[in-house]
Amino acid sequence: MTLILPLTPHPPHPAILIRTPYGSRHHLPEARSWAARGFAAIVEDVRGRHGAEGEWHPYTGEAEDGAAALRWIRAQPWSDGRVVTAGASYAAHCALAPLRSPAGGGAPDAVIAAVPALGPAETAREPSGVERLLARAGWWAAHGDRPDSDPAALDRALAQDPRLLEHLPLTRLPDRLGRALPSWPVLWDADRPARPEHPARAALTPLLAVGGARDPFAADTLGLWHGWPGPARLLLGPWGHGLTADPAPEARPGHRIDLGELYARWARAALAGTLTPDRRGAVALGGAEHWHPADRPRRRRPWPFGHPRGLRLLHGGDFLADPDHPVRSDRLDVPTHRAPDRALLLSEPLPRPLDLFGPAGARLRATADTPVADWFVRLIALDARGRAELLALGTARRADPAARPAEFTVPLGPLARRIAAGSRLRLEISGHHFPAHARNPHTGENPMTATRLAPSRRSLDPAGGALLLPAGPGRRVDPVQEMCS
Repeated sequence: MTLILPLTPHPPHPAILIRTPYGSRHHLPEARSWAARGFAAIVEDVRGRHGAEGEWHPYTGEAEDGAAALRWIRAQPWSDGRVVTAGASYAAHCALAPLRSPAGGGAPDAVIAAVPALGPAETAREPSGVERLLARAGWWAAHGDRPDSDPAALDRALAQDPRLLEHLPLTRLPDRLGRALPSWPVLWDADRPARPEHPARAALTPLLAVGGARDPFAADTLGLWHGWPGPARLLLGPWGHGLTADPAPEARPGHRIDLGELYARWARAALAGTLTPDRRGAVALGGAEHWHPADRPRRRRPWPFGHPRGLRLLHGGDFLADPDHPVRSDRLDVPTHRAPDRALLLSEPLPRPLDLFGPAGARLRATADTPVADWFVRLIALDARGRAELLALGTARRADPAARPAEFTVPLGPLARRIAAGSRLRLEISGHHFPAHARNPHTGENPMTATRLAPSRRSLDPAGGALLLPAGPGRRVDPVQEMCS
Protein backbone atom coordinates (compact mmCIF):
# COMPACT_ATOMS: atom_id res chain seq x y z
CA MET A 1 0.00 0.00 0.00
CA THR A 2 1.17 3.52 -0.84
CA LEU A 3 -0.10 6.50 1.17
CA ILE A 4 0.50 10.12 0.17
CA LEU A 5 -0.90 12.78 2.51
CA PRO A 6 -1.61 16.39 1.55
CA LEU A 7 0.93 19.00 2.50
CA THR A 8 -1.75 21.12 4.15
CA PRO A 9 -1.01 21.14 7.88
CA HIS A 10 -4.51 20.64 9.19
CA PRO A 11 -5.87 17.09 8.99
CA PRO A 12 -8.20 15.29 8.85
CA HIS A 13 -8.62 14.93 5.09
CA PRO A 14 -10.98 13.23 2.67
CA ALA A 15 -9.37 10.26 0.95
CA ILE A 16 -9.11 8.65 -2.48
CA LEU A 17 -8.69 4.88 -2.66
CA ILE A 18 -7.33 3.26 -5.82
CA ARG A 19 -7.08 -0.55 -5.80
CA THR A 20 -5.28 -1.93 -8.85
CA PRO A 21 -3.88 -5.15 -10.33
CA TYR A 22 -1.49 -3.17 -12.53
CA GLY A 23 1.11 -2.16 -9.93
CA SER A 24 0.69 0.67 -7.44
CA ARG A 25 3.89 2.38 -8.59
CA HIS A 26 2.23 3.20 -11.91
CA HIS A 27 -0.32 5.29 -10.01
CA LEU A 28 2.14 7.43 -8.05
CA PRO A 29 1.74 10.52 -10.28
CA GLU A 30 -2.03 10.20 -9.96
CA ALA A 31 -1.75 9.85 -6.17
CA ARG A 32 0.50 12.90 -5.92
CA SER A 33 -1.99 14.87 -7.98
CA TRP A 34 -4.80 13.98 -5.57
CA ALA A 35 -2.64 14.88 -2.57
CA ALA A 36 -1.78 18.25 -4.12
CA ARG A 37 -5.51 18.94 -4.25
CA GLY A 38 -6.08 18.19 -0.56
CA PHE A 39 -6.95 14.48 -0.59
CA ALA A 40 -5.16 11.66 1.20
CA ALA A 41 -4.32 9.25 -1.63
CA ILE A 42 -4.08 5.51 -1.02
CA VAL A 43 -3.02 3.11 -3.76
CA GLU A 44 -3.24 -0.59 -2.98
CA ASP A 45 -2.25 -3.61 -5.05
CA VAL A 46 -5.05 -6.16 -5.13
CA ARG A 47 -4.56 -9.50 -3.43
CA GLY A 48 -1.74 -11.58 -4.90
CA ARG A 49 -0.42 -8.89 -7.28
CA HIS A 50 2.92 -7.06 -7.32
CA GLY A 51 4.02 -8.14 -3.86
CA ALA A 52 0.62 -8.04 -2.15
CA GLU A 53 -0.08 -11.08 0.02
CA GLY A 54 -2.35 -13.92 -1.06
CA GLU A 55 -3.21 -15.47 -4.42
CA TRP A 56 -4.51 -13.60 -7.45
CA HIS A 57 -7.91 -14.73 -8.66
CA PRO A 58 -9.29 -12.15 -11.11
CA TYR A 59 -12.64 -10.63 -10.13
CA THR A 60 -12.72 -12.57 -6.85
CA GLY A 61 -12.72 -10.99 -3.40
CA GLU A 62 -12.59 -7.34 -4.45
CA ALA A 63 -15.78 -6.45 -2.57
CA GLU A 64 -14.51 -7.74 0.77
CA ASP A 65 -10.92 -6.53 0.30
CA GLY A 66 -12.07 -3.09 -0.81
CA ALA A 67 -14.45 -2.78 2.13
CA ALA A 68 -11.62 -3.72 4.51
CA ALA A 69 -9.41 -1.02 3.00
CA LEU A 70 -12.18 1.55 3.47
CA ARG A 71 -12.62 0.61 7.12
CA TRP A 72 -8.85 0.91 7.67
CA ILE A 73 -8.78 4.38 6.10
CA ARG A 74 -11.65 5.62 8.24
CA ALA A 75 -9.87 4.46 11.39
CA GLN A 76 -6.76 6.60 10.68
CA PRO A 77 -6.19 9.91 12.49
CA TRP A 78 -5.60 11.77 9.22
CA SER A 79 -8.98 10.66 7.77
CA ASP A 80 -12.18 12.68 8.09
CA GLY A 81 -14.15 9.51 7.29
CA ARG A 82 -15.11 10.45 3.72
CA VAL A 83 -13.65 8.23 0.98
CA VAL A 84 -13.97 8.23 -2.80
CA THR A 85 -13.04 5.01 -4.59
CA ALA A 86 -11.61 5.55 -8.06
CA GLY A 87 -10.12 3.53 -10.87
CA ALA A 88 -10.00 2.70 -14.56
CA SER A 89 -10.65 -0.63 -16.30
CA TYR A 90 -10.24 -3.46 -13.75
CA ALA A 91 -9.55 -0.82 -11.08
CA ALA A 92 -13.02 0.62 -11.83
CA HIS A 93 -14.43 -2.81 -10.94
CA CYS A 94 -12.49 -2.55 -7.68
CA ALA A 95 -13.92 0.93 -7.06
CA LEU A 96 -17.49 -0.30 -7.48
CA ALA A 97 -17.10 -3.66 -5.72
CA PRO A 98 -17.24 -2.46 -2.06
CA LEU A 99 -20.82 -1.34 -2.63
CA ARG A 100 -21.66 -5.06 -2.80
CA SER A 101 -19.87 -5.97 0.42
CA PRO A 102 -22.15 -7.23 3.21
CA ALA A 103 -20.08 -5.11 5.61
CA GLY A 104 -22.11 -1.91 5.61
CA GLY A 105 -19.27 0.22 7.00
CA GLY A 106 -17.16 -0.57 3.97
CA ALA A 107 -19.07 1.38 1.32
CA PRO A 108 -17.50 4.39 -0.41
CA ASP A 109 -19.05 7.85 -0.23
CA ALA A 110 -18.62 8.39 -3.99
CA VAL A 111 -17.24 6.43 -6.96
CA ILE A 112 -15.24 7.42 -10.04
CA ALA A 113 -15.39 4.56 -12.57
CA ALA A 114 -13.45 5.14 -15.80
CA VAL A 115 -13.70 2.72 -18.77
CA PRO A 116 -15.17 0.18 -16.31
CA ALA A 117 -14.48 -3.52 -16.78
CA LEU A 118 -17.57 -4.35 -14.75
CA GLY A 119 -17.06 -8.09 -14.30
CA PRO A 120 -15.79 -11.25 -15.97
CA ALA A 121 -18.92 -11.95 -18.00
CA GLU A 122 -19.28 -8.30 -19.06
CA THR A 123 -15.71 -8.15 -20.31
CA ALA A 124 -15.78 -11.59 -21.93
CA ARG A 125 -18.90 -11.08 -24.05
CA GLU A 126 -20.69 -8.46 -26.04
CA PRO A 127 -24.21 -7.63 -24.82
CA SER A 128 -25.46 -10.08 -27.47
CA GLY A 129 -23.42 -12.90 -25.92
CA VAL A 130 -20.76 -13.02 -28.65
CA GLU A 131 -17.33 -13.81 -27.19
CA ARG A 132 -14.57 -11.15 -27.23
CA LEU A 133 -11.57 -13.32 -28.01
CA LEU A 134 -8.55 -11.15 -28.83
CA ALA A 135 -8.92 -8.62 -26.00
CA ARG A 136 -9.56 -11.28 -23.34
CA ALA A 137 -6.73 -13.50 -24.56
CA GLY A 138 -4.41 -10.49 -24.44
CA TRP A 139 -5.46 -9.51 -20.91
CA TRP A 140 -5.24 -13.04 -19.53
CA ALA A 141 -1.87 -13.66 -21.15
CA ALA A 142 -0.57 -10.42 -19.66
CA HIS A 143 -2.14 -10.53 -16.19
CA GLY A 144 -4.07 -13.73 -15.52
CA ASP A 145 -2.99 -16.16 -12.79
CA ARG A 146 0.37 -14.51 -12.16
CA PRO A 147 1.68 -12.06 -9.54
CA ASP A 148 3.19 -9.66 -12.10
CA SER A 149 2.35 -8.38 -15.57
CA ASP A 150 3.73 -9.01 -19.05
CA PRO A 151 1.81 -6.68 -21.40
CA ALA A 152 3.54 -8.00 -24.54
CA ALA A 153 2.93 -11.69 -23.80
CA LEU A 154 0.26 -12.27 -26.45
CA ASP A 155 2.06 -10.24 -29.11
CA ARG A 156 5.16 -12.38 -28.66
CA ALA A 157 3.13 -15.56 -28.75
CA LEU A 158 1.36 -14.51 -31.97
CA ALA A 159 4.66 -13.60 -33.58
CA GLN A 160 5.88 -17.15 -32.92
CA ASP A 161 2.51 -18.83 -33.60
CA PRO A 162 0.33 -16.68 -35.91
CA ARG A 163 -2.53 -19.21 -35.80
CA LEU A 164 -2.64 -19.33 -32.02
CA LEU A 165 -6.17 -17.91 -31.74
CA GLU A 166 -7.48 -20.54 -34.20
CA HIS A 167 -6.78 -23.25 -31.64
CA LEU A 168 -9.75 -25.48 -30.76
CA PRO A 169 -11.20 -25.73 -28.27
CA LEU A 170 -10.59 -22.16 -27.21
CA THR A 171 -10.89 -23.06 -23.54
CA ARG A 172 -7.60 -24.99 -24.02
CA LEU A 173 -5.82 -21.99 -25.49
CA PRO A 174 -3.36 -21.84 -22.53
CA ASP A 175 -2.02 -25.26 -23.60
CA ARG A 176 -0.85 -23.73 -26.85
CA LEU A 177 0.20 -20.52 -25.13
CA GLY A 178 2.56 -22.54 -22.99
CA ARG A 179 1.61 -21.55 -19.45
CA ALA A 180 -1.04 -22.45 -16.92
CA LEU A 181 -4.12 -20.19 -16.83
CA PRO A 182 -6.60 -22.01 -14.58
CA SER A 183 -8.99 -19.02 -14.51
CA TRP A 184 -9.23 -18.85 -18.34
CA PRO A 185 -11.89 -21.56 -18.84
CA VAL A 186 -13.76 -20.31 -15.76
CA LEU A 187 -14.06 -16.90 -17.42
CA TRP A 188 -16.46 -18.31 -20.01
CA ASP A 189 -18.78 -20.06 -17.55
CA ALA A 190 -20.66 -16.97 -16.37
CA ASP A 191 -23.59 -15.53 -18.31
CA ARG A 192 -23.54 -11.82 -18.98
CA PRO A 193 -26.35 -10.09 -17.03
CA ALA A 194 -29.02 -8.45 -19.14
CA ARG A 195 -28.45 -5.18 -17.28
CA PRO A 196 -26.23 -4.00 -14.42
CA GLU A 197 -27.59 -4.80 -10.98
CA HIS A 198 -26.83 -2.12 -8.43
CA PRO A 199 -26.92 -2.64 -4.65
CA ALA A 200 -29.39 -0.62 -2.61
CA ARG A 201 -26.68 1.63 -1.17
CA ALA A 202 -25.86 2.85 -4.70
CA ALA A 203 -28.99 5.01 -4.44
CA LEU A 204 -27.08 7.22 -1.97
CA THR A 205 -23.69 7.11 -3.71
CA PRO A 206 -22.75 9.66 -6.37
CA LEU A 207 -21.15 8.18 -9.50
CA LEU A 208 -18.90 9.69 -12.13
CA ALA A 209 -18.67 7.35 -15.14
CA VAL A 210 -15.98 8.24 -17.69
CA GLY A 211 -15.53 6.54 -21.03
CA GLY A 212 -14.20 6.79 -24.54
CA ALA A 213 -16.32 6.50 -27.66
CA ARG A 214 -13.68 4.11 -29.07
CA ASP A 215 -13.31 2.11 -25.87
CA PRO A 216 -14.59 -1.50 -26.12
CA PHE A 217 -16.50 -0.96 -22.86
CA ALA A 218 -18.29 2.22 -24.01
CA ALA A 219 -21.69 0.51 -23.95
CA ASP A 220 -21.01 -0.77 -20.43
CA THR A 221 -20.01 2.73 -19.30
CA LEU A 222 -23.29 4.08 -20.67
CA GLY A 223 -25.28 1.23 -19.13
CA LEU A 224 -23.67 1.80 -15.73
CA TRP A 225 -24.53 5.50 -15.84
CA HIS A 226 -28.02 5.04 -17.21
CA GLY A 227 -29.02 2.44 -14.62
CA TRP A 228 -27.38 4.07 -11.59
CA PRO A 229 -30.05 4.81 -8.94
CA GLY A 230 -28.14 7.66 -7.26
CA PRO A 231 -26.71 10.95 -8.54
CA ALA A 232 -24.86 10.06 -11.73
CA ARG A 233 -22.66 11.92 -14.19
CA LEU A 234 -21.32 10.69 -17.53
CA LEU A 235 -18.34 12.03 -19.48
CA LEU A 236 -17.82 10.34 -22.86
CA GLY A 237 -15.04 11.73 -25.04
CA PRO A 238 -13.43 10.87 -28.40
CA TRP A 239 -10.92 8.55 -26.77
CA GLY A 240 -9.90 4.91 -26.56
CA HIS A 241 -9.32 2.82 -23.44
CA GLY A 242 -6.54 5.19 -22.31
CA LEU A 243 -8.95 8.17 -22.31
CA THR A 244 -7.19 11.52 -22.90
CA ALA A 245 -3.86 9.71 -23.32
CA ASP A 246 -5.46 7.74 -26.18
CA PRO A 247 -7.22 10.35 -28.35
CA ALA A 248 -9.08 9.20 -31.46
CA PRO A 249 -8.41 10.84 -34.85
CA GLU A 250 -11.71 12.71 -34.53
CA ALA A 251 -10.64 14.41 -31.25
CA ARG A 252 -10.42 18.20 -31.47
CA PRO A 253 -8.84 20.88 -29.24
CA GLY A 254 -12.23 21.57 -27.70
CA HIS A 255 -12.23 18.02 -26.31
CA ARG A 256 -9.09 18.50 -24.23
CA ILE A 257 -9.94 18.12 -20.55
CA ASP A 258 -7.74 18.01 -17.48
CA LEU A 259 -9.24 14.86 -16.02
CA GLY A 260 -7.28 15.21 -12.77
CA GLU A 261 -8.75 18.63 -12.07
CA LEU A 262 -12.22 17.49 -13.15
CA TYR A 263 -12.10 14.42 -10.90
CA ALA A 264 -11.04 16.50 -7.88
CA ARG A 265 -13.70 19.14 -8.47
CA TRP A 266 -16.38 16.47 -8.90
CA ALA A 267 -15.19 14.61 -5.78
CA ARG A 268 -15.38 17.77 -3.67
CA ALA A 269 -18.93 18.44 -4.89
CA ALA A 270 -19.97 14.80 -4.37
CA LEU A 271 -18.60 14.69 -0.81
CA ALA A 272 -20.16 18.07 0.02
CA GLY A 273 -23.56 16.85 -1.20
CA THR A 274 -23.95 19.72 -3.69
CA LEU A 275 -24.57 17.57 -6.80
CA THR A 276 -28.15 17.62 -8.01
CA PRO A 277 -29.78 14.20 -7.40
CA ASP A 278 -30.32 13.38 -11.06
CA ARG A 279 -28.56 11.89 -14.07
CA ARG A 280 -26.52 14.17 -16.32
CA GLY A 281 -23.98 13.59 -19.02
CA ALA A 282 -21.77 15.28 -21.58
CA VAL A 283 -20.67 13.58 -24.81
CA ALA A 284 -18.15 15.02 -27.26
CA LEU A 285 -19.06 15.25 -30.92
CA GLY A 286 -16.04 13.76 -32.68
CA GLY A 287 -14.92 15.75 -35.69
CA ALA A 288 -16.35 18.97 -34.20
CA GLU A 289 -15.38 21.05 -31.18
CA HIS A 290 -18.47 20.61 -29.10
CA TRP A 291 -19.96 18.70 -26.17
CA HIS A 292 -23.65 17.88 -25.94
CA PRO A 293 -26.00 16.49 -23.27
CA ALA A 294 -26.19 12.71 -23.14
CA ASP A 295 -29.69 12.34 -21.77
CA ARG A 296 -31.66 13.99 -24.58
CA PRO A 297 -33.96 11.51 -26.37
CA ARG A 298 -32.88 10.86 -29.96
CA ARG A 299 -34.99 9.99 -32.95
CA ARG A 300 -33.45 7.63 -35.51
CA ARG A 301 -33.79 8.26 -39.21
CA PRO A 302 -34.00 5.12 -41.38
CA TRP A 303 -31.69 4.84 -44.38
CA PRO A 304 -33.55 2.09 -46.26
CA PHE A 305 -31.74 -0.59 -48.21
CA GLY A 306 -32.23 -0.41 -51.97
CA HIS A 307 -33.43 3.21 -51.88
CA PRO A 308 -31.75 6.25 -53.52
CA ARG A 309 -31.78 8.03 -50.14
CA GLY A 310 -30.48 5.00 -48.32
CA LEU A 311 -27.94 2.32 -49.20
CA ARG A 312 -27.79 0.16 -52.32
CA LEU A 313 -26.70 -3.46 -52.17
CA LEU A 314 -23.41 -3.82 -54.05
CA HIS A 315 -23.01 -7.58 -53.61
CA GLY A 316 -23.47 -10.37 -51.11
CA GLY A 317 -27.22 -10.70 -51.05
CA ASP A 318 -26.19 -14.34 -50.73
CA PHE A 319 -22.86 -14.97 -49.00
CA LEU A 320 -20.95 -17.65 -47.14
CA ALA A 321 -19.90 -17.25 -43.51
CA ASP A 322 -16.98 -19.69 -43.51
CA PRO A 323 -15.05 -19.97 -40.22
CA ASP A 324 -12.03 -21.23 -42.17
CA HIS A 325 -12.01 -17.90 -44.05
CA PRO A 326 -13.60 -15.45 -41.59
CA VAL A 327 -14.08 -11.74 -42.11
CA ARG A 328 -11.10 -10.18 -40.34
CA SER A 329 -11.58 -7.64 -37.57
CA ASP A 330 -8.14 -6.14 -38.24
CA ARG A 331 -8.82 -5.27 -41.89
CA LEU A 332 -11.29 -2.90 -43.53
CA ASP A 333 -10.63 -3.90 -47.14
CA VAL A 334 -13.07 -6.17 -48.96
CA PRO A 335 -11.57 -9.12 -50.89
CA THR A 336 -12.81 -9.51 -54.45
CA HIS A 337 -10.96 -12.67 -55.51
CA ARG A 338 -13.47 -15.13 -54.04
CA ALA A 339 -17.17 -15.61 -53.49
CA PRO A 340 -18.77 -12.99 -51.19
CA ASP A 341 -18.09 -13.43 -47.47
CA ARG A 342 -20.38 -10.52 -46.48
CA ALA A 343 -23.22 -8.38 -47.74
CA LEU A 344 -21.97 -4.96 -48.78
CA LEU A 345 -24.14 -1.83 -48.99
CA LEU A 346 -23.12 1.72 -49.92
CA SER A 347 -24.68 5.16 -49.75
CA GLU A 348 -24.34 8.02 -52.20
CA PRO A 349 -21.81 10.75 -51.26
CA LEU A 350 -23.12 12.92 -48.46
CA PRO A 351 -24.20 16.33 -49.85
CA ARG A 352 -23.39 18.04 -46.54
CA PRO A 353 -21.75 17.17 -43.20
CA LEU A 354 -23.74 14.63 -41.19
CA ASP A 355 -23.87 14.77 -37.39
CA LEU A 356 -24.65 11.42 -35.74
CA PHE A 357 -25.38 11.54 -32.03
CA GLY A 358 -26.98 8.69 -30.14
CA PRO A 359 -27.63 4.96 -30.50
CA ALA A 360 -27.53 3.57 -34.04
CA GLY A 361 -28.79 0.23 -35.38
CA ALA A 362 -29.35 -1.89 -38.46
CA ARG A 363 -32.73 -3.47 -39.19
CA LEU A 364 -32.29 -6.73 -41.09
CA ARG A 365 -34.38 -9.36 -42.79
CA ALA A 366 -31.95 -12.23 -43.17
CA THR A 367 -31.60 -16.00 -43.33
CA ALA A 368 -29.02 -18.50 -42.07
CA ASP A 369 -29.04 -22.22 -42.84
CA THR A 370 -27.56 -23.16 -39.44
CA PRO A 371 -29.25 -23.49 -36.01
CA VAL A 372 -27.21 -20.71 -34.41
CA ALA A 373 -25.71 -17.77 -36.26
CA ASP A 374 -23.75 -14.70 -35.28
CA TRP A 375 -24.39 -11.52 -37.24
CA PHE A 376 -21.79 -8.76 -37.33
CA VAL A 377 -22.60 -5.34 -38.73
CA ARG A 378 -19.85 -2.81 -39.41
CA LEU A 379 -20.61 0.81 -40.27
CA ILE A 380 -17.70 2.39 -42.12
CA ALA A 381 -17.12 5.90 -43.45
CA LEU A 382 -15.34 6.22 -46.79
CA ASP A 383 -13.91 9.70 -47.31
CA ALA A 384 -13.76 11.38 -50.70
CA ARG A 385 -10.42 9.63 -51.38
CA GLY A 386 -11.86 6.21 -50.50
CA ARG A 387 -10.08 5.82 -47.15
CA ALA A 388 -12.06 3.64 -44.74
CA GLU A 389 -12.73 4.39 -41.08
CA LEU A 390 -14.72 2.17 -38.74
CA LEU A 391 -17.59 4.10 -37.13
CA ALA A 392 -19.48 1.37 -35.31
CA LEU A 393 -19.71 -2.38 -34.81
CA GLY A 394 -22.78 -4.35 -33.78
CA THR A 395 -23.33 -8.01 -32.96
CA ALA A 396 -26.32 -10.30 -32.66
CA ARG A 397 -26.45 -14.01 -31.83
CA ARG A 398 -29.56 -15.62 -33.27
CA ALA A 399 -31.13 -19.06 -32.91
CA ASP A 400 -33.80 -18.79 -35.62
CA PRO A 401 -35.27 -21.72 -37.54
CA ALA A 402 -32.72 -22.74 -40.16
CA ALA A 403 -33.33 -21.46 -43.69
CA ARG A 404 -36.27 -19.30 -42.61
CA PRO A 405 -36.11 -15.48 -42.84
CA ALA A 406 -35.94 -13.63 -39.54
CA GLU A 407 -36.40 -9.93 -38.88
CA PHE A 408 -34.27 -8.36 -36.18
CA THR A 409 -32.33 -5.22 -35.32
CA VAL A 410 -28.61 -5.24 -34.58
CA PRO A 411 -27.64 -2.42 -32.17
CA LEU A 412 -24.59 -0.47 -33.30
CA GLY A 413 -23.97 1.29 -30.02
CA PRO A 414 -23.60 5.00 -29.38
CA LEU A 415 -22.36 7.34 -32.08
CA ALA A 416 -21.04 10.87 -31.58
CA ARG A 417 -19.47 11.82 -34.89
CA ARG A 418 -19.52 14.45 -37.60
CA ILE A 419 -19.06 12.86 -41.03
CA ALA A 420 -17.60 15.15 -43.70
CA ALA A 421 -19.49 16.09 -46.84
CA GLY A 422 -18.52 13.90 -49.78
CA SER A 423 -18.11 10.81 -47.59
CA ARG A 424 -20.02 7.60 -48.23
CA LEU A 425 -21.42 5.23 -45.62
CA ARG A 426 -20.61 1.56 -46.13
CA LEU A 427 -22.45 -1.17 -44.26
CA GLU A 428 -21.02 -4.69 -44.00
CA ILE A 429 -23.07 -7.64 -42.74
CA SER A 430 -21.16 -10.84 -42.07
CA GLY A 431 -21.02 -13.95 -39.90
CA HIS A 432 -17.59 -13.49 -38.31
CA HIS A 433 -15.29 -10.79 -36.94
CA PHE A 434 -12.10 -12.65 -36.14
CA PRO A 435 -9.83 -12.47 -34.17
CA ALA A 436 -11.58 -9.77 -32.16
CA HIS A 437 -14.42 -12.26 -31.65
CA ALA A 438 -14.49 -16.04 -31.49
CA ARG A 439 -15.71 -17.89 -34.57
CA ASN A 440 -19.19 -19.31 -34.27
CA PRO A 441 -18.99 -23.05 -35.10
CA HIS A 442 -22.50 -23.03 -36.65
CA THR A 443 -23.21 -26.41 -35.04
CA GLY A 444 -25.10 -25.16 -32.01
CA GLU A 445 -22.09 -25.86 -29.79
CA ASN A 446 -20.48 -23.36 -27.44
CA PRO A 447 -17.87 -21.44 -29.48
CA MET A 448 -15.39 -21.75 -26.60
CA THR A 449 -15.61 -25.54 -26.30
CA ALA A 450 -16.38 -26.51 -29.92
CA THR A 451 -13.85 -28.63 -31.78
CA ARG A 452 -15.59 -28.66 -35.16
CA LEU A 453 -16.51 -25.71 -37.40
CA ALA A 454 -18.93 -25.60 -40.33
CA PRO A 455 -19.78 -22.95 -42.94
CA SER A 456 -23.10 -21.13 -42.89
CA ARG A 457 -24.94 -19.88 -45.97
CA ARG A 458 -26.60 -16.50 -45.46
CA SER A 459 -29.07 -14.39 -47.40
CA LEU A 460 -30.00 -10.75 -46.94
CA ASP A 461 -33.35 -9.49 -48.20
CA PRO A 462 -32.99 -5.74 -48.80
CA ALA A 463 -36.75 -5.25 -48.62
CA GLY A 464 -37.56 -3.84 -45.20
CA GLY A 465 -33.92 -3.48 -44.16
CA ALA A 466 -32.53 -0.14 -43.08
CA LEU A 467 -29.63 1.56 -41.34
CA LEU A 468 -31.02 3.49 -38.36
CA LEU A 469 -29.00 6.62 -37.66
CA PRO A 470 -29.55 9.04 -34.77
CA ALA A 471 -30.37 12.66 -35.40
CA GLY A 472 -27.99 15.54 -34.68
CA PRO A 473 -26.92 16.57 -31.19
CA GLY A 474 -28.80 19.81 -30.50
CA ARG A 475 -27.69 22.21 -27.74
CA ARG A 476 -24.13 22.47 -26.43
CA VAL A 477 -22.95 22.13 -22.84
CA ASP A 478 -19.83 22.83 -20.79
CA PRO A 479 -18.65 19.33 -19.78
CA VAL A 480 -17.03 20.43 -16.51
CA GLN A 481 -20.09 22.40 -15.45
CA GLU A 482 -22.31 19.47 -16.41
CA MET A 483 -20.26 17.05 -14.28
CA CYS A 484 -19.96 19.21 -11.19
CA SER A 485 -23.36 20.86 -10.80
